[in-house]
Amino acid sequence: MANEEDVRRICFSLPGVCERPSWGQPAWFARTLMARMWEEGVLTVKSQERDALAGIAPDIYFWTPHHQRSPILVLIHLDKIASEELQEPLEESYRIAGAPQR
Repeated sequence: MANEEDVRRICFSLPGVCERPSWGQPAWFARTLMARMWEEGVLTVKSQERDALAGIAPDIYFWTPHHQRSPILVLIHLDKIASEELQEPLEESYRIAGAPQR
């Protein structure tokens, strides 16, 4: 299962990503925020497929009333997703956040 160190490793494998705190939690930025720890073991990312992800795997992907206002924010239970499966949602979030041009 994935953890914060897996998130960090994947984020730093993407060009131009930096880490800095956001609301007191570790966060990773491309041009804008791409991922942030919401709370212990829960990661926030951006996804164009939020509803589909939550429909297919509601035990992994979900959102709170706070996130309802933004249709692209989705939360991931890190203890319910394999670290290798975390690559795809982080790469999508990276693209949405304005990945640097190569």
